[in-house]
Amino acid sequence: MTENKTLYELAKVLRSKNSGPFELTMDVIFDNRDYYNKVKDSGIITKELVCKLYNIEEKDISTLVFFDPAMAFKITIRRPIDSGSIGETDVYGAQQHAPLMGVLIPM
Repeated sequence: MTENKTLYELAKVLRSKNSGPFELTMDVIFDNRDYYNKVKDSGIITKELVCKLYNIEEKDISTLVFFDPAMAFKITIRRPIDSGSIGETDVYGAQQHAPLMGVLIPM
């Protein structure tokens, strides 16, 4: 039987932040090379997954990149509502990483 772990369990840092008033960036950083490689090699972290998790279209993703030296990956997406605009509920973008937390990675 394959054990699964969530990104929340595997990552040292899982955060989101503003990337300007029109974009959000999610950073997932590992302190364990094996965990990082398992996530990267799983092929689970894709633009298709990001679209599903955030209910966006692929054109709304400006970056999805793994960076081996830092054992990290970064996702940058267009904000659904500009930072500080009426109806916007997370001015700093600090709560937008939550959909990534439950992504299951086979171990």
